[in-house]
Formats: sequence, structure tokens, C-alpha cells
Amino acid sequence: MPLRIALSQITTGPDPASNLALLREETQRAAAAGARLVAFPEAAMACFGTRLGPIAEPLDGPWATEVRQIAKDAGLVVVAGMFTPAPDGRVTNTLLATGPGVETSYDKIHLYDAFGFAESKTVAPGSEVVTFDLDGVRIGLATCYDVRFPELFRAHADAGAVLSLLPASWGAGPGKREQWELLTRARALDATVWLAAVGQADPEASGLTAASSAPTGIGHSALIGPDGTVRERLDAGPGLLVGEVDTEEVTAVRRTVSVLANRKLGGGS
Repeated sequence: MPLRIALSQITTGPDPASNLALLREETQRAAAAGARLVAFPEAAMACFGTRLGPIAEPLDGPWATEVRQIAKDAGLVVVAGMFTPAPDGRVTNTLLATGPGVETSYDKIHLYDAFGFAESKTVAPGSEVVTFDLDGVRIGLATCYDVRFPELFRAHADAGAVLSLLPASWGAGPGKREQWELLTRARALDATVWLAAVGQADPEASGLTAASSAPTGIGHSALIGPDGTVRERLDAGPGLLVGEVDTEEVTAVRRTVSVLANRKLGGGS
């Protein structure tokens, strides 16, 4: 059976408690739509432009504990971006994945030191590739700027994943939407995985004013098939995308386009 998932394209603010209320509401909407998983954007805990150190909490802290309760109450898996303390005084940009039978986290490996923004000043990088299983479907985790590095998505595939989740808070600017659309489709195609990319909604489309020049989202979340075609897409404003991931399609595409098996460099067997 296909795995039914939801992508919740929201605009979060600087207050973690207010954002939790939004996550609860959207999780209930996803459950009502029959989703087994709902993915929220990067920085779901608090938007970029917020001082991250004072709000960062460990994975057993109150914010993550409440996300676990939200997932439990709804009976589905929640994936949400948060910030956890790092040993060197910075924070880590963390995805929490929690729900029935699932409890894991991923720390963003590739930090956004580009386009005049220096995420590494306040954020420490992760180093581990993370996947988890839901209803027999293996899912890989990635975050925003990771999308520019195809080797991570191929590592998901090498670990048995057929779906990569990509929460993001994409920076706005000339050509940035086009890059987002190109990169997400390319990562699905060159790893032959489903790719579910969920971004922060454009603040202006949410009726808000961005507080700073930090990357606060452009929307355009999408569910992309393993052949690189867009199956579902949102516009710039808030919305809930619900779609189905057919694992058998991954098998068929990999049989036709054997880019993983044909690799000569970087981990092909």
C-alpha cells in the first residue's frame, strides 16, 4: 500500500510555544486527511532571525516532549525542525522524527554559509546520515542546504531509503525559487527516491513582514517522484499538501534508470 504523507507549509514566528500550537493544529489536519506522517519545515521551533541560543533545548526538553505528545494524540509520525544545544556553545539544526514506533533525530550536515548568510557562526554541523522506517518504508532525513549535495541523498538510497524528507527554510532572492525547484527534482532523480520537500511559507504570503534578512522561506513545497517529476506542489502561502508515496514505483524507476547501480565513483557497489 502507498504511504500517505502530509507536508505542512507554515510560517513560524520567534515564539516556540505559539509555534507548538500551530503544529498541533496542522497535525490534526494531517491526521484527518489520513496521513501516516506529517513533515513540518526547518525552524518549526522558531524562525530564523531569532536568537537561537536562548531557545535551544535538548531532545528530552519541554518543546520536543510536547511534539511527542502531539504525535501520540494524533496517532501519526511528526517530523519538525528544532534547535538543540551543541557542546561548543553553538546550537545544532535538528530534525526530530517522533510518533508510533519512531523516535530519531537528524542534525543538519551542510550549513548555509552562502548568499551572505553564515549559519556556521551559530550552528554546529551534524555528521550522521539518518533513516527510519514507517510502515515498511525507509525514509531519509535532510535539511534545506543539504539539497545542494547529492551524495547525502544517494546515501539515503544506499541505506535502503525510498523517500527523502527535506524540511527547509529557503532563502529568498533572485533565482532562488528556480534553484529550489531544480535542486529538489534533481535530488529525486539522481538518487531515484521520492523526495518530499516542505518549506516555510513566504512570510509576505502569510500576511507577515520578515523580521530580518535571514532565510525565512519562499513556500513551494513539493512531492516529487523518483523519476524527477513533480506530483504535488504548493504555492508561496500556507497550505497542507497530502500525497501518496508508492514504493513499487521506486523499484520500477531503478530498473529503468540504473544510476545507482551504474555508479563508478562515490559508493556504487
